[in-house]
Amino acid sequence: MTAPAKTEERAITEEGDFLQIKSVDHVHFYVGNAKHAMYYWWKGFGFTPVAYSGLETGNRKSASYVLQAGNARFVVSAAYAPSSEIAAHHMVHGDGVKVIALEVDDVEKSWKETTSRGGKSAWTPREEKDADGIYRTSAIHTYGETLHVFVDRSDYKGVFAPTYRPIKNKVADSTGLAAVDHIVGNVQLGKMNEWVNFYHQVMGFRLLRHFDDKDISTEYSALMSKVVQNGNGRVKFPINEPAEGKRKSQIEEYLDYYLTPGAQHVALITKDIIGAVKKLRDNGIEFLRVPDTYYEVLPERIGKIAQDYKTIQELGILVDRDDEGYLLQIFTRPIQDRPTMFIEIIERHGSQSFGKGNFKALFESIELEQERRGNL
Repeated sequence: MTAPAKTEERAITEEGDFLQIKSVDHVHFYVGNAKHAMYYWWKGFGFTPVAYSGLETGNRKSASYVLQAGNARFVVSAAYAPSSEIAAHHMVHGDGVKVIALEVDDVEKSWKETTSRGGKSAWTPREEKDADGIYRTSAIHTYGETLHVFVDRSDYKGVFAPTYRPIKNKVADSTGLAAVDHIVGNVQLGKMNEWVNFYHQVMGFRLLRHFDDKDISTEYSALMSKVVQNGNGRVKFPINEPAEGKRKSQIEEYLDYYLTPGAQHVALITKDIIGAVKKLRDNGIEFLRVPDTYYEVLPERIGKIAQDYKTIQELGILVDRDDEGYLLQIFTRPIQDRPTMFIEIIERHGSQSFGKGNFKALFESIELEQERRGNL
């Protein structure tokens, strides 16, 4: 695919929602140790472990745990054998997102619609059966080694999928995380428009926002980003690419350590970001911190909000406002050893944007982290 002309960019703001995706069904991480990852999401982020698949349930390939916080559902899987696909993925990328699964009414139609428009098939429509019914999926490739799996649960009444069994007595101390707000993908220089076109042409998404290197830049580095979303607005995918700068951008650092394009961060929405951040900090989750000078002009820039500005500063939360309202957001440090993936916590009050007014302060804090790692 080639970069879109202006007429093409106007066209991709038009909606062609032929897939009628309902929501993000789950996000599936391939990791080095599933039990450890499960414990991290459980005790750190307040996700409740709800299901397990492994040797004891007839799964000879991987140990897998399903965790849930509100409507956000994560799966973590680790391989039993070093020759498996999961082990190979982890060796190359470290812990990372392999699958962004999307709930649909008809996996066969979704597969046919996307592959007929140029999507590359990962697997054809298939059924998995057990005593709880039929679990239907199909899948296509997207950026890097990431897959979109189409899921139909209408005839499946089990806890997650065949071979998964319920986990009991592992209720989490909730941190108030409610759902996946958006998932950001990092791609190589010059590839952003190609993947924006992919989501429009292959999956029927429309262009929601466009940020260029003037919007997202510091003295040293910059990136460009476009946001695509499905018809009902529940699935949003910002796509980032690096821009020319004096030093290495955070996108280039990600690509250096992940080795291919991939999911940079998952944003989780909450109705109480102050309460969530307090609990997450108490649980040991580490967040990026912007300079305190950011907060000196914040009340003047943002205006009246329901939250207390002093508490916002103490916790390091960022605030931005647009014509529709305001939002609050904060970003964790990388959640694994490699400086690749992280988590965003976000609370929206009308605003459907992504914190444009916070980009410079946020990126300067990221650059400080890069400098400490020797990667700026």
